[in-house]
Amino acid sequence: MVIAEVGQAHDGSFGLAHAFIDAIAKAGADAVKFQTHIAHAESTPGEPWRVKFSLQDASRYDYWKRMQFTEDQWFALRQHASACGIKFGSSPFSLQAAHLLKRVGIDFWKVASGEIGNRPMLEFMAETGTPTIISTGMSPVVEVDDVVRLFQAYRMPITVLQCTSAYPCPPEKIGLNVIPLFRERYGCAVGLSDHSGSIYPGLAASAMGIDVLEVHVTLSREMPGPDVPASITTAELMQLIQGIRIIETIVDHPVDKDAIYEQMVPLRRLFTKSVVASVDLPAGTRLAQEHLAFKKPGTGIPPEKVSEVIGRTLRKPVAADTLLSEGDFQ
Repeated sequence: MVIAEVGQAHDGSFGLAHAFIDAIAKAGADAVKFQTHIAHAESTPGEPWRVKFSLQDASRYDYWKRMQFTEDQWFALRQHASACGIKFGSSPFSLQAAHLLKRVGIDFWKVASGEIGNRPMLEFMAETGTPTIISTGMSPVVEVDDVVRLFQAYRMPITVLQCTSAYPCPPEKIGLNVIPLFRERYGCAVGLSDHSGSIYPGLAASAMGIDVLEVHVTLSREMPGPDVPASITTAELMQLIQGIRIIETIVDHPVDKDAIYEQMVPLRRLFTKSVVASVDLPAGTRLAQEHLAFKKPGTGIPPEKVSEVIGRTLRKPVAADTLLSEGDFQ
């Protein structure tokens, strides 16, 4: 399941949010994911900027207010995703946002890294029975244990994603090694939430047999917003998905080397070599190494059997570059 994370890339524009859904569906993703912010429910006016990126918002709180959509708008986005044939999910950042999303109707929840300790909200999400994806970017394993235990107590489907909260995340911090550890530890679906801004970690994780890949997307690297450096373009998303589908086909079709050999026999005859006369040889020649060469095609005596040819006597003359055969020997 490839999830394209819009996050805040819509920059508060409802029309742009719709445009993202179209582009993500066209790229072949399985799902679109947003973030649902209600400023007064999740933040105080004094919340500091992580990075001061906005020239139009006096404070981080003002930015969250500008990122808000109404319930009717969220419902319209959800309907748009359904009409495009892709799943619709979101990360709530408050209990109020979770209630809103439940009313709207979502295909999956996403627990953002910073919300793993928001117990009341997590319990509400778990009670809905909706499949939940858990990001682990800011959490030690013991904290991940707690939240997984909570959701598993409700016997609901969960996916645990390896994530490193760096924007963009450098290759040495991606942590693909953690993914199989999560699968073994929790016995659930696993995946990667990638903030690298490139397609390569997703391709590598796909080859490991992950269940879910989440990547941040942007329509252009010239767009505003804090997530753009950690995002891939929707054109790159299409390339990523094409690569993933090819990798899935490769992984799903293990090769029987002996069976492949049988299929390669006609090709081997074209590309391998045979024992040939290196010069014109008269009848009665007792063959030595200097009389022989190895040349294509591979329809005669193979080079690995040259020891069976050396020392034998020709019963008839053989011209240079002629493939030797059993009929040439006394």
